[in-house]
Amino acid sequence: MEVTRGRPRSFDRAEALDAATRLFWTRGYDAVSIADLTTELGISAPSLYAAFGDKRALFFESVDHFGMSYGVAFDPALPARDGIERLVRDAADTYADPANPPGCLVISGATNASPESADVAAELARRRTAALGVMARRLRRAVRDGELPVGTDAAGLAAFYAATVQGMSQRARDGASPRELRAIATVAMRAWPA
Repeated sequence: MEVTRGRPRSFDRAEALDAATRLFWTRGYDAVSIADLTTELGISAPSLYAAFGDKRALFFESVDHFGMSYGVAFDPALPARDGIERLVRDAADTYADPANPPGCLVISGATNASPESADVAAELARRRTAALGVMARRLRRAVRDGELPVGTDAAGLAAFYAATVQGMSQRARDGASPRELRAIATVAMRAWPA
């Protein structure tokens, strides 16, 4: 009797990536094991490695997927105030959306990282710092163009709004409602220089 091999189990890579993203979003990098991933994705470890590489590679692909599918970002093409307002309002609506895990994967994905994953935490910090730089450059331009008063500390203002968004992410993880986050967004916009 001839034994034939079965076909490898097929899976939808996009669905698997979304499932991995949600798992990392909920638990963070260090708290997710390969066993957790294979269970959540419904695939074997060899299939996971073949499709995504190692855990670190899958995490950063998940971070990119999060940014494209669920993330909020400052749009430097908008008038400065409009861009900031959209950022904080989108954060309020997204971070506490009951259809998704709370908060932001880029903000909380490597909180309390182990020494073995310090590079993961550093890369997320680099991405947050790059986003802060985009905001600061746009706000400096807003001062030059008269959208903001002369003498406005553009870097400080950008850091204030970045910290606000990061705090909103944590408040969502602590159970804040969309209503509470919208109130934070409203108060944050009152800090916009007149």
